[in-house]
Amino acid sequence: MGSTTDLARLLRTLSPLRQPGAYAFVVAPPECDIAALQPIATFREAEGTTLIVDEARARAAGLAVRYRAAWLTLSVQSDLHDVGLTAAVAAALADAGISCNVVAAVHHDHLFVPLEAADAALAALSALQRRGGA
Repeated sequence: MGSTTDLARLLRTLSPLRQPGAYAFVVAPPECDIAALQPIATFREAEGTTLIVDEARARAAGLAVRYRAAWLTLSVQSDLHDVGLTAAVAAALADAGISCNVVAAVHHDHLFVPLEAADAALAALSALQRRGGA
């Protein structure tokens, strides 16, 4: 399990980077060929299946874009058991007035922020890294 010491190390080594492109959160209609959209993430909810896909693919398929985002990856090697990383990152972005949707994967955390706020989000995360959680 993670600890405060682990959190400080994680924050000092966040190394956020922006993935190229624009991404869209969409709801896949029942007849949708999900595989053809090549989603980077899917999540099934009672109300429908949410996909995170390349925005151009979503628009070409005629899907309504619910959230237009830049994809940021925290290059730090984090563990799914680490405590506090998501909260610290979310707080730094919230302090900057930036919404954030987090996808925790096995190797890294991935943040989806409003496309127009990508540079500001990277600046806020870089400042958090410099502070190292202090």
